[in-house]
Amino acid sequence: MYKLKFLSLAFFVSALFVFSQQKATPAEWTSKALLQKQEMAQNSLVKNVPFKNIGPSVMSGRVVDVAVNPEMPTEFYVGYASGGVWHTTNNGITFTSIFDNAETQNIGDIAVDWENRTIWVGTGENNSSRSSYSGIGILKSNDNGNTWTHVGLTDSHHIGRILIHPNNPDEVVVGVTGHLYSPNDERGIYKTTDGGETWKQTLFVDAMSGIIDVQHAPDNFNVLFASSWTRDRKAWNFSGSGHNSAIYKSIDGGDTWEKVSTESSGFPAGEGVGRIGLAMFSENIIYALLDSQFHRPSKSNAKHNSGLTKDDFKTMDVSEFMKLEDKKLNGYLKTNGFHEKYRASNIKQLVSSGSVKPIDLAHYLEDANAMLFDTPVIGAEVYKSGDGGKTWQKTHDDYIDGLYYSYGYYFGEIRVDPQDENGIYILGVPLLKSKDGGQSFTSISRENVHADHQALWVNPKMKGHLIDGNDGGLNMSYDDGESWVKLNAVAVGQFYAINIDHEKPYHIYGGLQDNGVWVGANNAKEDKSWHQSGQYPWQELMGGDGMQIQIDSRDANIVYTGYQFGNYYRINRKTEEFKYIQPKHTLGETPYRFNWQTPILLSPHNQDILYLGGNKLMRSMNRGDDFAAISDDLTNGGKKGNVAYGTLTSISESPFQFGLIYTGSDDGVVSVTKNGGGNWTTISKKLPKDLWVSRIVASQHKKERVYVTLNGYRWDDFKVYVYSSEDYGQTWKDIGVTIPASPVNVIREDPSNENVLYLGTDNGAYVSFDKGNSWEAFSNGLPNVAIHDIVIQPEAKDLILGTHGRSIYKTNIEALQILSPNTIEKTITFMDVKPIRYSERWGSSWSPWNEAFEPNITIQFYSTMSGQKHLKIQSESGAELYSITIKVEKGFNYVDYNLELTDKGKKALMKDEKDIQFRETGNKKYYLPKGTYKIEIDNENTMLKIK
Repeated sequence: MYKLKFLSLAFFVSALFVFSQQKATPAEWTSKALLQKQEMAQNSLVKNVPFKNIGPSVMSGRVVDVAVNPEMPTEFYVGYASGGVWHTTNNGITFTSIFDNAETQNIGDIAVDWENRTIWVGTGENNSSRSSYSGIGILKSNDNGNTWTHVGLTDSHHIGRILIHPNNPDEVVVGVTGHLYSPNDERGIYKTTDGGETWKQTLFVDAMSGIIDVQHAPDNFNVLFASSWTRDRKAWNFSGSGHNSAIYKSIDGGDTWEKVSTESSGFPAGEGVGRIGLAMFSENIIYALLDSQFHRPSKSNAKHNSGLTKDDFKTMDVSEFMKLEDKKLNGYLKTNGFHEKYRASNIKQLVSSGSVKPIDLAHYLEDANAMLFDTPVIGAEVYKSGDGGKTWQKTHDDYIDGLYYSYGYYFGEIRVDPQDENGIYILGVPLLKSKDGGQSFTSISRENVHADHQALWVNPKMKGHLIDGNDGGLNMSYDDGESWVKLNAVAVGQFYAINIDHEKPYHIYGGLQDNGVWVGANNAKEDKSWHQSGQYPWQELMGGDGMQIQIDSRDANIVYTGYQFGNYYRINRKTEEFKYIQPKHTLGETPYRFNWQTPILLSPHNQDILYLGGNKLMRSMNRGDDFAAISDDLTNGGKKGNVAYGTLTSISESPFQFGLIYTGSDDGVVSVTKNGGGNWTTISKKLPKDLWVSRIVASQHKKERVYVTLNGYRWDDFKVYVYSSEDYGQTWKDIGVTIPASPVNVIREDPSNENVLYLGTDNGAYVSFDKGNSWEAFSNGLPNVAIHDIVIQPEAKDLILGTHGRSIYKTNIEALQILSPNTIEKTITFMDVKPIRYSERWGSSWSPWNEAFEPNITIQFYSTMSGQKHLKIQSESGAELYSITIKVEKGFNYVDYNLELTDKGKKALMKDEKDIQFRETGNKKYYLPKGTYKIEIDNENTMLKIK
């Protein structure tokens, strides 16, 4: 029995301090970090620094679950993989976030007890991709998300499914998928009968096999089916199948379980059984969608009449190769994009001399991206049982090609129409439906629906009404998928990387998970007004998984970006020219290894010089037209596996010296060259081993200074690793000691104040005012979401956060750059208030039906203590024109003021200046006229000028 009772997150965590002298378990690390983050945010000097979400929203982010009110389907909840839970009551026209105050935004599954309005959220995404992030267990809310109570399973990391008994809301069954990168015991089936106060583990398969799906019979909660899944992800390899992937059945509400996918049942068993999705039409009729990793039977060795394929070269000997017709060989080379220097005549010379082997013509094409789609496995299969799981039959004769490729682990959901036993839907790269029980399928993906499908709700009372959740957000159909409307109204984009240019207004560029690369003005309106013009203010530059972006500082039309595994382009936005620039190894050389998010960098010394990191550092002197390796392998050499590993992840060149370059790799190697690659030195030997180098940053303020962040997430290590060096990395100082445990993704120096650093983790953003000796947590307007990138626009003094789940946030940091908490002595220290231009529009509206336009300024100041204060607006002669009582916090404070003055203040101003005329406004308020005024708190003041 899982005995520990969870009253609240704080209650749970406080109990753990008893064990503070013992080695912490993953659950204890997580819980202590969450409490530390809460306390840190409450006491932070920057807790009032206001962040604004600036979108974009139209491309959305990955949906993992939809929970729909069965009596009123215009109301539903949507769970985003790393973007929290959102609620709509108007059929998706607008949504409200109900998860902003939760300790994570990572969602696995949601379930709603509609009668009692209780929401259960299993945190930690149930997919197992390279961007699936862990959660903190089960959260529960009785007030529509205003408050959340932690009710257990802290060490689960990833939740597969939550089922609530329809007649007993305290009885809940949870399928726990478990850790993604390591074994753990808190996985399997858990059941509570007291609303989450206690839990009992009723099914445990093994420490590497969790439960990915659980379903109950529509009219009998006692009959349940569950699917276990054996999977093991490492940074260099993913194994998504195993002997313990299977189907289980319970006839007592999940108290006991029996394995029903035995070898004699007709359902596959063995090492090749991957993820299994389940759908129940009744107690007896069950569908299962299997990601079969068993290999397909070998094809005939007969030669292809249509031309050569790379598989032909894998078994070809030299004599066979030399007999190939030049025309046929040249056709293969041209079709597959070989460099123009490789033609039949010179390749035959290379093969005859032994410097190149025939198999090299296959390996030349086998980069990591191509291998995603080049697989001999069976892939998706649908099975049906008509006898309650005793026997299973495959529903189709042919392969379901093009649904999974080699990454079926990313999908695996199946649905059956509650009104039609033979109406099923399977989710993959397209969305397929069948009306004959799975014998045949047709695609219902359409032009405005994202390709990767993760969740589907089928209306049990209205035929053809579907809500589809995919990597691009949410879609709805009322004609069984023949046409769809997009419901992307919220900013839940999953950014990998962002950057800025120096135009006016400046633009923000970003690469998103499976949603391409986009660009938009930083001040673009994030609302539905674009529907009128038909032009969304953000523009897509290219598709795929969007990656890093570099913008030529001389001409912002020249952009370098691309998609996964180093497929980069030079784009001229003005002429719409795309030039593919990925460096290619020499035929016969070991292929370069490129990270999923391959790093690129334009040299700050010459914008024609582009660096690109594979396992070696490449440099182009002509904007990517040609590359040359300027290093040997700067990693530990890679590891055997099916994921590109032993790759560079970060590049930084010092602005003080051309050729002073740092690199970091995914296997923990940090290197430096001081002569443009002439020789390299490894500088990571005294750092923690094997961790992903998430960022290496050469200082803008001191030539010898460098920062590095390491990320242990792919080892299920959530500690903070942040270091600085004052001697080119020869020695390191740990500067992350005071940050709550969470994997670190990025560090950034302030461009104007060398003492100020910004940091992004998987659970929020921080700032330091003393080079990392201490840190303060941002929180105002910013949920606990993963910060994957940070960039600063120096002219605007804007800090921009690229989040992986809530799009982009922005705040102005001029006050942080100037008002150093370590040097302030006065009780109140004001920032200068920028002059404001007077307008006759103040207090008026062009229509009686519209709200009056009001001016606004933000008064910024730093206070050395907290308490109630009086803020006064005074004339130059000292007459009080307006005053309010404000709550002042120790640290940075922001007070919005609409330039209003009281009737008494109006009279005082008219007494001082008899020529002043006040016009009547539509909203019956009086505003400060042109002039100079004083803003005062505790006898400290600053000036306000209205021109």
